[in-house]
Amino acid sequence: MIGKSARPRISNSPSPSVPQRSLIAASFVSRVGNGLFNTAAVLYFTLVVHLPAARVGVGLTVAGLVGLLAGIPAGNLADRYGPRTVWLTALAMQAATMAAFVFIHDWLTFTLIATLDRLAATAGGAAGGALVARTGGERPAAFRARLRTFVNLGVVLGTLGAAVAVSADTRAAYTALILANAASFACAGLIALVGVPNYQPLPRPKEHHRWAVLSDRPYVSFVALYGAMGLQYQTVSLLLPIWLSAHTDAPRWTVAAVYAVNSGVCALLQSRIGSRVETPRQGGRAFRIAGLLFLVSCPLMALTADVPVWVAPGLAVLAVCVHSLGEVWESSGGYALGFGLAPDHAQGQYQGLFGIGFDAGQALAPVVLTTAVLGLGHAGWLLLGVFFAALGAAGPPVAAWAERTRHSSQDTARAAQGRPAEAPLPESA
Repeated sequence: MIGKSARPRISNSPSPSVPQRSLIAASFVSRVGNGLFNTAAVLYFTLVVHLPAARVGVGLTVAGLVGLLAGIPAGNLADRYGPRTVWLTALAMQAATMAAFVFIHDWLTFTLIATLDRLAATAGGAAGGALVARTGGERPAAFRARLRTFVNLGVVLGTLGAAVAVSADTRAAYTALILANAASFACAGLIALVGVPNYQPLPRPKEHHRWAVLSDRPYVSFVALYGAMGLQYQTVSLLLPIWLSAHTDAPRWTVAAVYAVNSGVCALLQSRIGSRVETPRQGGRAFRIAGLLFLVSCPLMALTADVPVWVAPGLAVLAVCVHSLGEVWESSGGYALGFGLAPDHAQGQYQGLFGIGFDAGQALAPVVLTTAVLGLGHAGWLLLGVFFAALGAAGPPVAAWAERTRHSSQDTARAAQGRPAEAPLPESA
């Protein structure tokens, strides 16, 4: 199952380009809505609904932790009944929960709706991942890279649109953002219903069970690795803005420039780099490259506090350019391993665990970055870079370990059928 020549991704559609375009369009529309809402969500809950900021944080934390529980069960449903059905159900649920935010007046209702929303989002991530795997066609890496490019663009466009509503700072403006996000989920579902095939479940081996992914130690190890490496996303979105504001005299527009550069570099390079990272072995190497780039970018970010004010913005932009290049390599490697190591019949279950690992890392990131890194100052930035480099260095061994276990299981199955074992893949695969 590993490598270019081992197994093509299975697709029931004679012309994968139409389902691919539809899935990209649906994902793009839903992410525009996410960009609209995420930018202004906290402001709406605190300034319009008048919930205390601390209680909003607690409610979102509860929702995020409970939401993780849906990953593997939803993935199993996608594997059993087809990924499109589960994904459309999740989108419908997200449209409903998002619209319900308009009517909340107290913390308990807010937490309940937010929890239902996160359960639906986690379920949608698992089923959506399985749908991406089934829609990948002959060049799944290139398709995933295009998909990620448009997803990033959707978030950027939504964020820009939200800026208009935030500047208006009225209840009507915030309500419009929430309802627009609800509408984006509904529109995404309609696009997928029309343009994405209802892929039927694939045959499962007798030894398959609902929690099989948890016994796949190489995959679990990769998920832990990917979740920890995911701290790099909030290094740019959370840690660097705080550092620039509290420890440098850089102009405030530097923070906006950082966001713009990060989005631009990722959008420009994702398809070019991601389409070349196809196999798990290449994914492991991509992780190593990403770790080395983060090892360079983190100290550069720290140095913005030690240069003249007119140099700090340029140095911050340079650091973010290097970091964004690492982000592209990291995401490309993560997709190659996350999809390439998962058996076709259990993509939903495996993508469910993949999403849980990433979301757990994102939930821990604010605490880790603000306490450990900011608390240690320059030394914290250096340790963060070393941490990323160490995670990246673990990528190739984990990928090789996973490949060996999969070849071993395939050879065992062939021996039971009286067939010869396959020769190992060459190093260049």
